[in-house]
Amino acid sequence: MTYDTIIIGAGAFGLSLAFHLAQKAKRVALVDRFHAASQTSARAAGMFKQIQSTRTRTQIAVLSIHKLQNFEKETGVAPPVFGIGSLMIARNPAHAAYVRREVEQANAWGANVELVGNAEAHRRMPMLETDNLLAAAYSADPFVQEPTELLRAYLDACNTHGVTLIENSPATSINMFKNEVRGVTTVKGELDAPIVIDAAGAWARAVSLTANANLPIVPVRHQLYITHPLMGVDSQMPMIRFVDSAVYVRPSRGGLMVGGFEADPMPLDPRSRENFSIEQMPLDFSILEKQTTTIQDNLPALRDTTIQEHRGGLFTMTRDGQFLAGPIPNVRGLWALTGCNGSGYSSSLALGQVMAEWIVDGEPSIDLSEFSPVRFRNSNLTDKELTAACVWQYAHYYDPTT
Repeated sequence: MTYDTIIIGAGAFGLSLAFHLAQKAKRVALVDRFHAASQTSARAAGMFKQIQSTRTRTQIAVLSIHKLQNFEKETGVAPPVFGIGSLMIARNPAHAAYVRREVEQANAWGANVELVGNAEAHRRMPMLETDNLLAAAYSADPFVQEPTELLRAYLDACNTHGVTLIENSPATSINMFKNEVRGVTTVKGELDAPIVIDAAGAWARAVSLTANANLPIVPVRHQLYITHPLMGVDSQMPMIRFVDSAVYVRPSRGGLMVGGFEADPMPLDPRSRENFSIEQMPLDFSILEKQTTTIQDNLPALRDTTIQEHRGGLFTMTRDGQFLAGPIPNVRGLWALTGCNGSGYSSSLALGQVMAEWIVDGEPSIDLSEFSPVRFRNSNLTDKELTAACVWQYAHYYDPTT
């Protein structure tokens, strides 16, 4: 079969890109080694955030939120159910300065975030004890009630727009002639296309190596849990980010979702595990228990809870904490969309649109050059050095000194 583009990986990135390419009348094949939307994206926290580290990332975040809020108008598919509201809070001087700096910077870049007092933070989130807060910022950021809802909505939109979905079909190689892409070989047969996009998430590096390219990403475990329903939880309460302990909380299924960035995270390369799937991810609830103790004084409801779900996924980290998005150097027709760095799900709506513009029209509406794989062209890091750098980025997600 012949297509205009083949996308490897049917997670949030791949689904969004497939829809936006099909929206531009391109024949698209979307290939996944498992069921579509069954791996890390389905285990996301589902939270969006306007406060980002660069102007470009802020533009992407703001556009993604706009697209979520106008999802049905754009796709013709009923939108996922979402709540609105986000508090970013700090309880020590260094992180309080960080929050104030991030708010000022985000607003300068086109976001809409405001510093609020402790009384206002408590009014917006009555379960939150605020006496020890040194800074709080509020924005109307959404969160998807169930992350799978957005993925299903994009699957429906892809189907409506004629995307060919090929599931349970690992891509065994990217076919080349000299240094030019010709298509993809899967366990179900060969597919021809002049453009292939590697959006394979934790498997992206393994996929790129079949084309003699090397995407320098390291998958790192991320965990969260959801409590059973709790008295006083409202689905429209804002999410909370405790930046000084790198823990987030939001309403979910009548209870609270709690997740956090581990100080000593576990990297996991699927290339080292035959037939690895995300259900085989080793989890460690004791880490989440320790993280929860850092916020219990502010959220006493978490002291006596029972857990309805504990899950984990894999963040694809880069050594500089930025996305990998754009054409891969020295391989004509091969593109990348990976390196989520903890913001892939929430950025996927905009990145899918802007990447499609770049691929089809030759110029994206938002300059993505800072995410280009070209920046790692001359990298000479060993695997051990790359892993250390990527793990550091994960562990320092809210580092006030960076």
